[in-house]
Amino acid sequence: MALLNIGEGNRDDAFYRYKMPKLMTKIEGRGNGIKTNLVNMVDVAKALARPPSYTTKYFGCELGAQSKFDEKTGIALVNGAHDNSKLVALLEIFIKKYVQCYGCGNPETEILISKTQMISLKCAACGHISDVDMRDKLTTFILKNPPEQKKGGKDKKAMRRAEKERLKAGEAIDEENKKVKKESKKKGHEVVSKVSKKKTGSDEDRSPPGSHVDENEDDDEVQWETNTSLEAAQQRIREQLTSATSEMVMLDTLEEPKPTKKSSGKNEKVEVDKKSKAENGDEVAEKPMEKDVEETVLSKLNTISIHDELLVAFKERLKNGDTPKQLQNYMQSSDGSPQEIMNAYFEALFEGVGKGFSKEVSSKKGYLSGVVQDENSQSMLLGAIEAFCNHARAEAVKEVALVLKTLYDEDILEEDIIFQWYDKGSTGNASQIWKNVKPFVEWLKSAEAESDEE
Repeated sequence: MALLNIGEGNRDDAFYRYKMPKLMTKIEGRGNGIKTNLVNMVDVAKALARPPSYTTKYFGCELGAQSKFDEKTGIALVNGAHDNSKLVALLEIFIKKYVQCYGCGNPETEILISKTQMISLKCAACGHISDVDMRDKLTTFILKNPPEQKKGGKDKKAMRRAEKERLKAGEAIDEENKKVKKESKKKGHEVVSKVSKKKTGSDEDRSPPGSHVDENEDDDEVQWETNTSLEAAQQRIREQLTSATSEMVMLDTLEEPKPTKKSSGKNEKVEVDKKSKAENGDEVAEKPMEKDVEETVLSKLNTISIHDELLVAFKERLKNGDTPKQLQNYMQSSDGSPQEIMNAYFEALFEGVGKGFSKEVSSKKGYLSGVVQDENSQSMLLGAIEAFCNHARAEAVKEVALVLKTLYDEDILEEDIIFQWYDKGSTGNASQIWKNVKPFVEWLKSAEAESDEE
């Protein structure tokens, strides 16, 4: 049976994890006794975590017809002949009113009835409590027939754990295969190096007499020189920086104001003295202009931090359309600590994001899953989120719990890693990020406890 995403707004999301079967109807009888049979109402209501009597009664209230659900047989009937597309549209309205969280849109909610007979929806993901409009006709039926206490998704949790164990076993096999490939490559490099050494030895034998330099020769007689020309300085800068940062430094250097050609009489006298000393054979210690350019460039190099250099490089690569695999290879070959590299990568992906932070993370989850392969990289990703939130807009910090929920649902982050990061960071820290993350962590721990009890 074909499954659909829960909620009309998630229809085109291929990776949405909350599914339900398509509503199927059948018109039975004729004349005054004609009825519409909701064939799979039990399966639809089970996917929505709502009693099938609620959805059946909602159709009857909205269509102005009598409706009935038989608890023993599971048959749901609505009087009259009703088109399937109309019933599907009404079901979407029911989902928005009584299933989806009004805050995050997550369908993982629970119906609560207060002492004052008010109905609300409590989201298990973000902790938001949504107040249901009590003017709706279905609210009277819900108050008379309250839902059973929700026990929690133990079956889903067990299936998720089994899936994670299977993925870990597959990763272990992949690591063993990588080690075997690396060992074979090393052996191949050793063979190539031996062949190259033989070739270089034969070249030395064929070298002309007098060209061989004695290794025991006195180093004092050898004069070492550094090429201080402008071209050489530019070449050294390009070797140390990426293409983007080297262009910035070179442009800044080339725009230095040129000295004026005007000279005072005193300067002319100095030039005459230098000329006379040169005629007499005296050495003149004169600093070339190219050396000044090199020192200026090197001073500018020292002012560029590793984080800024990585940030510019990642932005350039994302702009050029690099794949997650290419970005991962670049991260492995970049300078700087792994945490600095991850911080710069995360900031390049989401720089300037405020409201809608969680949606941006969901749309770019492929770039995150491509570089997070083990528990160590998960911890670094959480550290990058923390560093980003410390300098991000307040709107982005408010959605940090939804960001973690998205990464957890996509199996990019695991419970244990999230618990370790939260316990370490929140101890003695009253920052807003930990206050926002706390409801999500408590929800994770409660689900973990229920799974352990089972």
